[in-house]
Amino acid sequence: MNTITKTAALVGAGVLALSLAACGSSDPLAEETDGGEDQGVGDAIVVGSQAYASNEIIAEVYAQALENAGFEVERQFSIGQRDVYMPSLENGEIGLFPEYTGNLLQFLDDETEARTPDDVYAELGAALPDGLEALAYAPATDQDSYSVTQQFADDNQLTTIADLANVDGTVTLGGPPELEERPYGPSGAESMYGVDLAFEATGDTTVEALLAGTIQVGNVYTSDPRIESESLVPLEDPDGLFLSQNVVPIASADIAADIAEAIDPVSAALTSEELVAMNVANTTDAQQPDEIAAAWLSEQGLG
Repeated sequence: MNTITKTAALVGAGVLALSLAACGSSDPLAEETDGGEDQGVGDAIVVGSQAYASNEIIAEVYAQALENAGFEVERQFSIGQRDVYMPSLENGEIGLFPEYTGNLLQFLDDETEARTPDDVYAELGAALPDGLEALAYAPATDQDSYSVTQQFADDNQLTTIADLANVDGTVTLGGPPELEERPYGPSGAESMYGVDLAFEATGDTTVEALLAGTIQVGNVYTSDPRIESESLVPLEDPDGLFLSQNVVPIASADIAADIAEAIDPVSAALTSEELVAMNVANTTDAQQPDEIAAAWLSEQGLG
């Protein structure tokens, strides 16, 4: 077979394979990859993200770090919650994803008793499905919190989550819909702290609902700059309702060793303060994730 014929055959086979994959799957990611499991150093690495800005910024940092190291990258951002993207990670359609150690561990093992950063990371490594690896975690955390307004904290003398048990009347917790069934949702607050909380699914409007007074407690990430700008008070969690939630890259095992040299320095440099600053650049200064990522990598000498 001559070179032209061989090339045409290979292209034809590739088109046929992609067509069959698209017909056999409702997952839009299937149209962008070659099936994932064969993803190697020579293929484009698909970097994914959840559907909120802070996670997308981290994903963009990963993507640009990989490109700076010479890798070809495809971006699949704003995919959604773990129920949606974990299957794509497991089957290799996504090669790299920014995650949070504690929440991911509880997703995989809701009976875990690990709480410290190192213990959570160790158990996460053991709990990950075959074919996935956790690269080095960052000092940065994007911790869930039960946050209240300063006025509500002052009026009810609130310092810890346990103090909510002393509030008269109904206390409503707001957050994403899935929080109602999570181990750190209302049932977890009751079993750990004896707090009886009603629940309202407020999704992306949790802070707004908190400020409007339609809920009294909000599930707010600690990297959210509105904690400072709106004078919110994250209640202390002395018994560990929330596990340590360090930012951690989850990678396909077949590329993990190859990309670690580019991604590990990113994790080492990413602190909680740096993460909040990037989020402020997005929410207050209206900078886009690609601008924020490029500037941060340059500042860290990783650009």
